[in-house]
Amino acid sequence: MKFGMRTPSLKKSIKARTTGKLKRSIKKAINPLYGKKGMGMIKNPKKAIYNKVYKKTTFSFFDLFK
Repeated sequence: MKFGMRTPSLKKSIKARTTGKLKRSIKKAINPLYGKKGMGMIKNPKKAIYNKVYKKTTFSFFDLFK
């Protein structure tokens, strides 16, 4: 598990900003449970717990300027 600052990745940042509204709206039309709170814990509890702990123990480079 990582502690401290996350390594910034320009490639992942661009991907997260561009894969968006259209793709999410299509998934939501097909699956009414898509994007609902708590679905991660039901689908994959191990990954959901890891992500929750990771988010609490690390911070972004951009958080330094907030």
